[in-house]
Amino acid sequence: MPDIDWIALGLLVACVLLAVLYGLAVSGHFPAHLRTATLQGGWGALLLWSTMAATALAAGAAGLFGWRALPWPAVVIGGGVAMLFAPVLLQSLPDSFVNGRRALLLLSMGTVILAVLMWRMTRLG
Repeated sequence: MPDIDWIALGLLVACVLLAVLYGLAVSGHFPAHLRTATLQGGWGALLLWSTMAATALAAGAAGLFGWRALPWPAVVIGGGVAMLFAPVLLQSLPDSFVNGRRALLLLSMGTVILAVLMWRMTRLG
């Protein structure tokens, strides 16, 4: 087996975990009548849709960076483990966090930050 960059693998797994947590949290806001009043219009809707776009782009970029920096079995296994662990972790979080704006912001920002770190690592390494 080729040499594995464990830091890149850890960043990829964490990024996938946050992106899946975000996807699970945001799925509770659809259809629109299930959203809280703060997310139904104006700034709330902008927050919802912009964090969805940012998270999707960041997760895709992290996957691409991971694919370049790591052997494909490590990408598949690491990403798969993160996807399987995400629902268990989401259940342990309080409903007030998961159903509110904080989850959307923090999980999206975390995914973006980890993707930027992966980009810096692959660019420097």
